[in-house]
Amino acid sequence: MTAPAGPGTVGRVRLSRPARRAHLVVHVLASACWLGLTAGLLALGITANTTGSPAMAGASVRVMKLFADWLLLPVAFLTLAGGLVLSLGTPWGLARHRWVWTKFWLTLATTTATAAAAAGQPLPDGGDVLMGPLVSLAAYVFMTVLSVLKPWGPTRRGRRLRAEARRPRTAAPARR
Repeated sequence: MTAPAGPGTVGRVRLSRPARRAHLVVHVLASACWLGLTAGLLALGITANTTGSPAMAGASVRVMKLFADWLLLPVAFLTLAGGLVLSLGTPWGLARHRWVWTKFWLTLATTTATAAAAAGQPLPDGGDVLMGPLVSLAAYVFMTVLSVLKPWGPTRRGRRLRAEARRPRTAAPARR
């Protein structure tokens, strides 16, 4: 589990293959749960906006609040933590590739928005119940596409680190 400091290490710790795979499975499952919960919230928001029954609309909004407070927030933090561990403990790095960097900031933004929504604010009404799930769902689908396609190449830092890694190292003078 220890390795010399370099790409894909935190300090001198690099994830072993089994640890990396385990973290990847947890991260993907948490991300899939987050996507599914958001799709469910969108369905509840549509129900709240289209039903003719005030009781049904109120129940939909209350269930949305319950899901956001008790399910969505822990899954959001698990997704964020898993992504950080994977980016810092693997050669992908956090700021070496633009797609990883973009996913990190989008995940941080949506986690922050989720935490703010769950912070005891009053129940939303009307179109307010649709905006959060719509924006979140679009962000999660976009992040999924980034994970699959891995576009844009390395960041400036990533190019610099790659060039440094390719440079031949000079041997240190022998000690007497």
